[in-house]
Amino acid sequence: MSLLFSPHSLGPLALANRIVIAPMCQYSASDGAATDWHHIHLGQLALSGAALLIIEATAVEAVGRITPGCLGLYSDACEDALAGVLASVRRWSTMPIAIQLAHAGRKGSSEVPWRGGMLIPTDQQGGWLPVAPSALPITQTEAPPAALDDAGLARVRRAFVDAAERAVRLKLDAIELHSAHGYLLHQFLSPISNRRSDRYGGSLQARMRFPLEVFDAVRAVVPSSVALGARLSATDWVDGGWDLEQTVAYGHALRERGADFLHVSSGGISPLQKIPLGPGYQLPFAERVRADVGLPTIGVGLITEPAQAEGVIAEGKADFVALARAMLFNPHWPWQAAAELGAQVQAPPQYWRSQPRGLSKLFGDVRIGMR
Repeated sequence: MSLLFSPHSLGPLALANRIVIAPMCQYSASDGAATDWHHIHLGQLALSGAALLIIEATAVEAVGRITPGCLGLYSDACEDALAGVLASVRRWSTMPIAIQLAHAGRKGSSEVPWRGGMLIPTDQQGGWLPVAPSALPITQTEAPPAALDDAGLARVRRAFVDAAERAVRLKLDAIELHSAHGYLLHQFLSPISNRRSDRYGGSLQARMRFPLEVFDAVRAVVPSSVALGARLSATDWVDGGWDLEQTVAYGHALRERGADFLHVSSGGISPLQKIPLGPGYQLPFAERVRADVGLPTIGVGLITEPAQAEGVIAEGKADFVALARAMLFNPHWPWQAAAELGAQVQAPPQYWRSQPRGLSKLFGDVRIGMR
């Protein structure tokens, strides 16, 4: 039996297999609100046979967007638009859906990647002043962000809570707080971006304080029936930056506060990062976090082949594997994996006739609610 297609849980959320669709920014929202693109994008992924679909990094306030085109959950208009997308997707799929709540911090007010991804100055249309732990720009060619004062910190905490309450109203199955990839919560954690001299900067405990305050505030409003976890960058890949030992300490602190899972990635805080790319290059971080912290752990990073993913689970490197670019390239990757590993995957009956000849039954009924 394939372990990749065996059931497992993220806290209260029981999942049919170990394949997770990682959150992937689409830069296709309108003033933070989901558009027809999200119907198409999330709809096809929800029919993929994976166990869980995580909606892209979703900003908790307008200045927390990476780009003007980023998805948000900070207004009634944002909530209503996403509700419409979810209603459409859920009509045809029973796949659990999660959301990643995020704040871009100093990475905000950026151009979309296919236009270069650089900072949009405040004097240009669409630009705004990003906020951060410290007034440190990502590069010396960019204007510095505004350092958050106590009122700003309180506003951001409240924004995470409000967005989490909206996610609960939308009946999402899990919430992932984004404290990775150089965005705001990671910016507080990393000594590269956090040079504060108050209670939120300096020692490891001080740098963890604000992200943990956000987690505590969100945990207080999210019912125990909804899985709540965090995405972590296990290392900055820069000397003197955030590293694996600090990640383990942060993971323990999150577990003590009621986290249900951890999603382990890396990098994103600095253009000076030196990442040794290769298949599964981040999995040793997930393996260490899983062993030391003891929470259900999602591993990610150049996992592209079914046999490779099967090995990750069989060898205990992670409890789940997350795919991003591989799913964009092949939205039916789980079908391919099930065929290669002799497993069965849920799929809508409209697609059953695509099963290759010579295979035993590949598709199970997704039990769609056609009406």
